[in-house]
Amino acid sequence: MHDDANEHEALLQSVIEGRSPDERGRFGPFGGQYVPETLMTAVNRLTQSVHEVLPSQAFQQRLKIELTSWVGRPTALTHASRLGERWHADVWLKREDLAHTGAHKINNAIGQALLAQALGAKRIVAETGAGQHGVAAAAACARLGLPCIVYMGEVDVARQAPNVDRMRRLGAKVIAVTSGDRTLRAAIDEAIRDWVADPDGTYYLIGSAIGPHPYPLLVRELQAVIGREARAQILDATGLPDAVFACVGGGSNAIGLFHPFLADRNVTLCGVEAGGCGSALGQHSATIAAGRPGVLHGNYSMLLYDDDGQIQETHSVSAGLDYPGVGPEHSLLKLVGRVDYVTASDAEALDALDECCAAEGILPALESAHALAGARRWAAQNPGGRILIGMSGRGDKDMPILSRFPRSEDRVDAAA
Repeated sequence: MHDDANEHEALLQSVIEGRSPDERGRFGPFGGQYVPETLMTAVNRLTQSVHEVLPSQAFQQRLKIELTSWVGRPTALTHASRLGERWHADVWLKREDLAHTGAHKINNAIGQALLAQALGAKRIVAETGAGQHGVAAAAACARLGLPCIVYMGEVDVARQAPNVDRMRRLGAKVIAVTSGDRTLRAAIDEAIRDWVADPDGTYYLIGSAIGPHPYPLLVRELQAVIGREARAQILDATGLPDAVFACVGGGSNAIGLFHPFLADRNVTLCGVEAGGCGSALGQHSATIAAGRPGVLHGNYSMLLYDDDGQIQETHSVSAGLDYPGVGPEHSLLKLVGRVDYVTASDAEALDALDECCAAEGILPALESAHALAGARRWAAQNPGGRILIGMSGRGDKDMPILSRFPRSEDRVDAAA
């Protein structure tokens, strides 16, 4: 046990000090590059650019200009005083819903699109679940004059129709995927197939902190702007939080928010996964809480699969959390005990969304509502605590889903 504790502390320090992933793309036992040989030249070229182009002064200056003048950074830190009164807590919201296109996804999309342009890519392919990454990729490609193809599961095309229309308006070609589970996993499968067909001319603009190395590193670096801003903002306003909450599907907004807080050992970090409608495989998307290690979409991480090794279909009321894997850095942070991972059910997320609307006049994305639900539960057990919540996106895109569910107050009135 003592040796395990020492090993875990060393692994955590490697993350805090920027030495993880290692040269093999490993976050401890997780990560790596599990891709066809035909993609290795493209992957190696991208890896070199992440280490050389991404940190360069010229690239960072161009990225900063786009983030401030086009994305709208820094995003606000909002004191949610009425939620705080209800929860008996001091509640703060990091407002990625106020970023251009309505979610954190734009930070990563514009950064990768600039990198693709530097690499001489002729076209961009992307995948999307909730549609926010697809919209962000379409917007970034329009900004830079790059053709964009977005793969989206047929199920998600139906339940996120407003975002499909937005992608098309922004000039992207949206391809509905009818194979597999017809959600995010199937969309990623098809995007990778497209990439394999033309690895030299195509850049795969992945939307979350998943995929083969260097994507988990790249996405983390581009999304860490969330945590850097939030930490500085809350320090200036009131001091470090007691706890930080973010929803976790693939995990890009969460890793971006958590990373700058990892060295603050007194700050509890909590990722909230989709508990769905039950505990059986296929009823949730709680990959870390209920999964096992395995390989999917180019990396070794926690996955949801059955005893025969078959990846399972997942469920969540939120399309963006409906994925059977998670970024490898999250798997490491769970292993070493630095981040707690919990679940929130569909019903809890819907209640939290309605409460946020009523108390703060903010309609959060269903993904973000899971973080709100987890934070509310923590507040009940830790009265008086200071809580920072990642508001990863806005809920306009979810109106077709929300229209099927009565408001919490209406459900209570009907029951009475």
